[in-house]
Amino acid sequence: MPVPVGGYQAGPSCWDRLKMGFMLGFCVGMASGAIFGGFSALRYGLRGRELVNSVGKVMLQGGGTFGTFMAIGTGIRC
Repeated sequence: MPVPVGGYQAGPSCWDRLKMGFMLGFCVGMASGAIFGGFSALRYGLRGRELVNSVGKVMLQGGGTFGTFMAIGTGIRC
């Protein structure tokens, strides 16, 4: 069987994995924040600008929190 030419190609570095873990967690947190924050805001009777501001804040908080924990988990596995 012929040996591939070009040498050894390394995988992503630990820092790249941390960034990817954070971004994946951030996206999942944003999606869950949109769902849960949207239902919660609609239940409270928010409409218009209040609804958008409330849901946006919940999305960013959920994304940041979940992204941080995903990055920590990915860092432990490095």
